[in-house]
Amino acid sequence: MRLRYLAPIFLALLLSACGESYTPVNLYMATTPDCKTWQEGSRFELPRGISVATTPPVTLPDGGAEFTFVYIVPRGERARFLSRDYNVTVPKGPVLHKAELVTLYQRTTNSRPEIVDSIPKVPDMLVASAAGDETLWRVRVRVKDKLPERFDVVPPAFEIAVKEYPMRTFTYRYFPERKAFGLCS
Repeated sequence: MRLRYLAPIFLALLLSACGESYTPVNLYMATTPDCKTWQEGSRFELPRGISVATTPPVTLPDGGAEFTFVYIVPRGERARFLSRDYNVTVPKGPVLHKAELVTLYQRTTNSRPEIVDSIPKVPDMLVASAAGDETLWRVRVRVKDKLPERFDVVPPAFEIAVKEYPMRTFTYRYFPERKAFGLCS
């Protein structure tokens, strides 16, 4: 009879011992005030094996850019977007532009990409497929307007396993020698 009353306490202690310890690393990508070092890419780790990665954007002729974010979600996991906005901001400042969604596709790591469709908005949630160990979600967004010499892109934050997590702020600048925008640190 006593065991029946102790079982919930034991279960709570067991679950708290198995709880994840997560401390976000480098929420702001730029490590120097001038942000002069070109970066080939950036990956931000979230809890439960979920991550987001990006590479330098495609610079558009009129001074805008297209940005690609690749989300990796392990089998059995899901992440809910807390908003659908990819905000382009002044460094650590106010929003300049909201990037528009261009394309989104998903595939498992052991399959070929599906047909890439244009969709009107970012989905509410990224859910891993049971067909592969990991599911890749590739989100491409665009800002058509002329961008400043230096700016940040802030993807939407996530809710993972009923807990909210911030997202990294990715830092960009124009590199005249490359005639292109790039990630910088």
